Order: sequence, then structure tokens, then C-alpha cells
Amino acid sequence: MSGSKSSAPASAAASPEAPALLSLAVHSLPSPEAAAGVSERTRRGRWQMLGVLLACAAPVIASYLAYFGVFRPQARSNYAELIVPARPVPDGLALVDLRGGRVASTGLRGQWLFVVVAGGACDAACERHLWLQRQLHETLGREKDRVDKLWLVDDAAAPRAETLAAIGAASGAAAGLTAATVLRVDRAALAGWLAPAPGRALEDHLYIVDPRGDWMMRAPAEADPAKLKRDLEKLLRASAGWDRAGR
Repeated sequence: MSGSKSSAPASAAASPEAPALLSLAVHSLPSPEAAAGVSERTRRGRWQMLGVLLACAAPVIASYLAYFGVFRPQARSNYAELIVPARPVPDGLALVDLRGGRVASTGLRGQWLFVVVAGGACDAACERHLWLQRQLHETLGREKDRVDKLWLVDDAAAPRAETLAAIGAASGAAAGLTAATVLRVDRAALAGWLAPAPGRALEDHLYIVDPRGDWMMRAPAEADPAKLKRDLEKLLRASAGWDRAGR
């Protein structure tokens, strides 16, 4: 019995198949060097893909940073006051056109807006703002198609026919003049969206609203046209990558 037990290991050791099986088991596993190489190539590929994605997204990210004033390599350069955070147009803001038709507040989205607020009688300050609105719009050249002129009438007075004609909002307007949009709005409701500077009235300012319907800039009272134009041009340049003309 003892002889038979001692002969079994010898037989197994003498078998030519044993080394082959052992060799197959060992060589089927990757070497530590090969595994490290695969891991390094995977990491390198991921970093390369991330670099490509960042390069593609960089212009959009830069435009948003410039637009929101987050990235400022120099001192403050905007003339108009930046509203932080921007204030979205209220969904329930009641707007009415001059014929009495209801206009949804969502209709104010999709285009840059250059806004005048004044009563329908339109005093001298109102006329100056409407003239400034029209002149700045025209000086934007081909970019003017990305900006709409809006007059928000915050009382029940009827705008004069000659005023409407001067801003292109009535028959008899000057040929080639881009029409302004005129809408009535309750003054108290409007105060829930736009606001004047301390010590000022709503009518003292021009307001800039972005294509998402967010009020984001307020021009100073008695605004300097040249400085305000530079602000508009910078906004249009910064948003050129994501904003297009037309609603």
C-alpha cells in the first residue's frame, strides 16, 4: 500500500502534460508591465477626449463669462449698470397692444430688447428716449436685426399719432424705418420686473433685456449715446455664438 502511494507523485511528475498546463495558466495572465501600459493609455485617451471637449466648448463658455461679467481682465468697462442677478420677465405680466389684444409675456423672449418706459402722452424726456432708442438701433448696422425696440406705456393715455409715426409704429411711418413695438402694461405690475436707480423713476432710464427675457442692464439717466452704443455692441459680440436674429 505504501508503495502504491509513493508511486503516484512520481507518475504525475513524470507526465509531460503537467508542465504544459502550468505554463498555460501562467502565460494566460497579463504581465504587470502590460497592465500598466493599458492603464496609462486609457488615462491618456480620457485626458485627450476631455481636451477636445473643452476646446469645442471654450467659445461658448467665454461668451457666457463675458456676457455675465464673470471674467473681467480689466477694470469695469460697461457704462450701463449690470443687474445682478438678472431679473426674468414674470410669466404673468399682463401686456396689451394698442388695439386691446392680450400679448403673452413669453412674446418678449427670443430677441434683445431696448426698452423705453413712459406714459402715452410722451413728454419731452420720453421723446428723447424714443429718439435715442431709434438712433442707437439704426447705428448697429446689420446687427440691428438682433435687437427690437419696445415702448412700454404704463398708463391709460393714448399715444399721439405723430409719435407712433416717428417710431414706425403707425401707418405713415418713414420708409425703411424699423417699427418699434408698443405695449401697455400696468405700472405696478411692471415694477415687479424693472426698477429705477435709487431716487429715480422708471421713466428716467432705458432698459436692456436679453433674448431669454431677463432684464440685465439699466442705462443711466441722461445717458450718453456713444457710451451706451459701446455697451450694446459688446453685448452683441459676446452673444454672437448663441444668439441669432429673429424670434
